[in-house]
Amino acid sequence: MKQKKIPLRMCVVTRERFEKRELMRIVRTPDGEVVIDTSGRQNGKGAYLKKDASVINKAKQNKLLDKALEVSVPDTLYESMLQMIEKEAHLK
Repeated sequence: MKQKKIPLRMCVVTRERFEKRELMRIVRTPDGEVVIDTSGRQNGKGAYLKKDASVINKAKQNKLLDKALEVSVPDTLYESMLQMIEKEAHLK
């Protein structure tokens, strides 16, 4: 039986490839709004970040999401990402 291919995506900070479930997708919608894509299928330009607080803080410091999405990312979005990671850690 043929094994199913697992899609890999690259983190914009670490440049490592991970399975989609290990990453968080951030999307610039066609309206120019930047949101966290929990479904993984939202329309727009996307960028992936590893679900790690140090990676998110590095992305914020170096404005890597701003460069990847070609738009200014608000600080509140970074805070939301950190809160999502904390919630996931408590569920495990």
